[in-house]
Amino acid sequence: MSIFKIIGVCGLLVISFGIINKERRIQDILYIVGGICLEIYSLYLGDLIFIILQIIFTIAAIYDLLKLTRLNKASTNDQKSIT
Repeated sequence: MSIFKIIGVCGLLVISFGIINKERRIQDILYIVGGICLEIYSLYLGDLIFIILQIIFTIAAIYDLLKLTRLNKASTNDQKSIT
């Protein structure tokens, strides 16, 4: 089995763990790591549709993580100003 197939399987497993996990921040991190692994595998395959899909999936997960981080910072700052 080639290293690229192993990376692809790891990506699939990491994304699956992200689906099972209930904490949104951890989900996003697992989606990003899994998406990068599957992107490497799709580049190895040379499948343009899969390459584009993985780029969009990974960017969406990064965007969601950044949005969640900003939201948490804003709510933390609001709570500090109340006390």
